[in-house]
Amino acid sequence: MAYKKNFRKKPKKELQGLQVEVYNGNVEKAMRILKRKVKDSNLFIDLRNKEYYEKPSKLRREKRNLAKLRNHYAVEKEKNNDK
Repeated sequence: MAYKKNFRKKPKKELQGLQVEVYNGNVEKAMRILKRKVKDSNLFIDLRNKEYYEKPSKLRREKRNLAKLRNHYAVEKEKNNDK
């Protein structure tokens, strides 16, 4: 098997945080990549949750209510599938 002597891949830089490099002045592509990174990291959701203090009892109550709602929808879906 022949080995290509001059074939080298560009070393990938480890960017700290949510950073994107702009190549050839292509800002639109860099913006798309940045938006995808922000969305995948759930940064805005975390910031919205930490915007103000919520009591731990309120958080537990909301979590419990969401679990009840998920269960309710699952039961309804099961009933519709049986028919």
